[in-house]
Amino acid sequence: MNTALASRACPALQAVIFDWAGTLVDFGSLAPTQIFVDAFESFDIEISLAQARGPMGLSKWQHIRLLLDEPAIAAQWQARTGRPPADSDVDALYERFMPMQIAKVGQYSQPIDGAAQVLAWLRGQGLKIGSCSGYPRQVLDVLLPLAAAAGIRPDHVVAGDELAAGGRPGPYMALANVLALRIDDVAACIKVDDTVPGIEEGLRAGMWSVGVSLCGNEVGLTRSELDSLPPATASELNRQAQDRLRQAGAHYVIDTVAGLPEVVAHIRARLARGERP
Repeated sequence: MNTALASRACPALQAVIFDWAGTLVDFGSLAPTQIFVDAFESFDIEISLAQARGPMGLSKWQHIRLLLDEPAIAAQWQARTGRPPADSDVDALYERFMPMQIAKVGQYSQPIDGAAQVLAWLRGQGLKIGSCSGYPRQVLDVLLPLAAAAGIRPDHVVAGDELAAGGRPGPYMALANVLALRIDDVAACIKVDDTVPGIEEGLRAGMWSVGVSLCGNEVGLTRSELDSLPPATASELNRQAQDRLRQAGAHYVIDTVAGLPEVVAHIRARLARGERP
């Protein structure tokens, strides 16, 4: 077989691209969801944490747009203002959300157990580390130094508001990492995310997609909240989260990023057999 064709058929793994909240930091992905609740409340609109979690993974402007499109929330807006919500209202909510998010993100920046160790292990394996987030760049500018001090330093970071093409569930942020990291085959990349749009992002980019269930948005509980539950209840919540991520198309689902090394070994073996995502 032609050497170039063989290389194309069986790329070696080159990079892992991570989401941030609920994947590397912020067990339960509380920072974005609670601030959405608070921002809407400042406009006298009540939304639940469950509602706030619904569009998680999208850029924050689009997230607010989808929340305002929900019939129950739109009805509140109509009753409050006398008109349906418009894009100008999304702008107003986003402008309220941003300083609140910037002020609070540091409170939720603690690394998820094992994250720093896994990133160090990946580097030891010769892999590049990318990342992307629904967070705007202004929020990441606060989060990144805090994460770096705890040992979480990706080689590249893409924010949810800095690509003209848009964010998730499109492939653009993941592909921006491919360009920045100089990866020559998207099949040589793993995308790791705790949200359905993040899984779809990886799939649309042609990558292996790995869902993170227990510590992410789909369960949506802090470590202490989870530990306070009966084991059977916690296990059932995790199973439901795993099912949603698999239904979105995840090739693998792990409880937390600490389980990634075993998945890396599986994917390397599949690539060696000539399989692609």
